[in-house]
Amino acid sequence: MSGPPRPAGPPGEHPTERPAEHPGERPAGHPNEHPGERPNDRLGERPGKGSAEHPGKRSAVLPRPPRRRVVLGACAVLGGLLVVGLAASVMLGSVAVPADTVARVLMRHLTGQGEPTWSVSQDTVVWNLRLPRALLAALVGAGLAVSGAATQALVRNPLADPYVLGLTYGAAVGAVAVTVTGVAPLGGASAGVAAFLGALGAFAVVYALARTGGALAPLRLVLSGMAVTYALSGVTSFLVLRADDPGTTHSVLFWLFGSLAEANWASLGLPAVVLAATMAALLAQARPLNALLLGDETAAGLGVPAARLRRHLFLLVALLTGVMVALAGGVGFIGLIVPHAARLLVGSDHRRLLPVAALAGAAFLVLVDIAARTALHPQELPVGVVTSVIGAPLFLWLVHTRARETTGL
Repeated sequence: MSGPPRPAGPPGEHPTERPAEHPGERPAGHPNEHPGERPNDRLGERPGKGSAEHPGKRSAVLPRPPRRRVVLGACAVLGGLLVVGLAASVMLGSVAVPADTVARVLMRHLTGQGEPTWSVSQDTVVWNLRLPRALLAALVGAGLAVSGAATQALVRNPLADPYVLGLTYGAAVGAVAVTVTGVAPLGGASAGVAAFLGALGAFAVVYALARTGGALAPLRLVLSGMAVTYALSGVTSFLVLRADDPGTTHSVLFWLFGSLAEANWASLGLPAVVLAATMAALLAQARPLNALLLGDETAAGLGVPAARLRRHLFLLVALLTGVMVALAGGVGFIGLIVPHAARLLVGSDHRRLLPVAALAGAAFLVLVDIAARTALHPQELPVGVVTSVIGAPLFLWLVHTRARETTGL
């Protein structure tokens, strides 16, 4: 009597001579395998990389998020760069101040200890001029970077930022109108409130023009933003030309290109509070922001009300952008370039992206301000000119890279 028939193997191969399978590995089609799952598809493993158990085996599709030490390392490096930039910003300028003098001046003002061995002019330069300016540069850079990162997630377009989408010039129209007309019903806060309303109104127009069939069209969003930006630029130029005082015209034009020259201690409170509140709100909504990157339908399936979330967060972004523009003018490209650099470091998870983008934006604008004050000494360049010179080539590179990814050309 013969036993049960043996399964046929490939031609020329004896069934008992087939290589043994890896221990614990299930063959394809195993009844316990999840439907549609291949044995090599394991969450968190990179394609083409070998695993510890099976060297050389092709594994999986979804990349692992960066490790915590990578994120902490990026924050440490950017924080150190920010501290170095702040110190250099206080030391360098038309009159160089030695590092030990800067340290003694700061110690005297912060603790009241130490005998003043420096001149009155050095004390004024360090404490009343350069330090507030450096801190304002850090706040504005962080605010614009956070605003850009949030905007790119809300509209699902990596080429979006407050400048490209018209928020910057909308805020500029509001602030310039208050400055030129002199109508300030809220006193010193009038320019900030007008800038917020201008940014909000500009983005409302862009958002309405970009919606097709109830959904956002990414290309139309960018094109609508650029069109609204040009229109608002014309309105701003008209307001400047209507100014009666030549001094006002000159100061407004310099401010439109981006300027931190008016920084003082009184101007730091509002941007610090708005930035802290916006960061807290965005971090609290980090997971819904991550869901928006997958599309509105997927976000809705995950329980995220996409339309309502966008409305609420757009108000925060408009407020943050309006306050920063009211204080520093039209500083472009930070909200576009810095979030991309942060994503290269820590990925797209907004729990990591937002803090890293804030640190990177702060350090970047502090260093840009140093270059603006020292490049053509004794003449000072607007910081927006320097960011544009740096940002325009990077923007073209992003457009070229994105075109190759989508079209293969």
